Amino acid sequence: MEMYGKHSFPGRLFIVEGIDGSGKSTQLSLLHQWLESEGYAVVFSEWNSSPLVKNVTRRGKKKKMLTPMTFSLIHATDFADRTEHQIVSPLKAGSVVLADRYIYTAFARDVARGVNREWVRGLYRFAVKPTVGFYFRVTLDEAMRRLLAARAELKFYEAGADLGLADDLEESFRIFQGRIIEEYESMVEEFGLVVIDASLPIEEQQTRMRQVVADALTGVKKTRSTTWIDLASLARESQE
Repeated sequence: MEMYGKHSFPGRLFIVEGIDGSGKSTQLSLLHQWLESEGYAVVFSEWNSSPLVKNVTRRGKKKKMLTPMTFSLIHATDFADRTEHQIVSPLKAGSVVLADRYIYTAFARDVARGVNREWVRGLYRFAVKPTVGFYFRVTLDEAMRRLLAARAELKFYEAGADLGLADDLEESFRIFQGRIIEEYESMVEEFGLVVIDASLPIEEQQTRMRQVVADALTGVKKTRSTTWIDLASLARESQE
């Protein structure tokens, strides 16, 4: 497979990272709507969404059969497929690609599960370097509050329950996601991730994202006329 690294394609790649409950997906959705309203061609790619592995992963999770190494290899396969079809091709065509989670998710989660750091990074050496990577920083308490406000209980794997860290699911979540936060924080400087304070109001976070993205879009061609879009209204709609 071709090793992409820092690309010279006419498009731009913006990615978001953060633990579950950080609000990154909400922000990416708002950014997506804004970019389209500004006339840009936008392509969205999401972690673990390749048809090659999506159903396999779902079945494995349901039966609680996935080991840390299995997880790592499945996600690398997913990412390789999406790189070719959902990331590189649109970038070559001059589109703006938005990715909900990127290689840094694997770097953080897999290592938190005990997989060798250098081995994991070697799996993704073909990846395209993002134009900008955003990291949404949030406390464990706030992330848990948001997740439990949206559903009755935490999910088995997001809590790291497969690792036997604690009998209580919430305590397991704190330990596992705490490990992931440590990995993310160590990568901020290493990979130049732009930190967004996820405790700020939605509108403020989005304003910061747009400022950074707008600066990086110089030279990217628009495909249609722009439409005015209200940020506050979009924020409200994203939470409904």
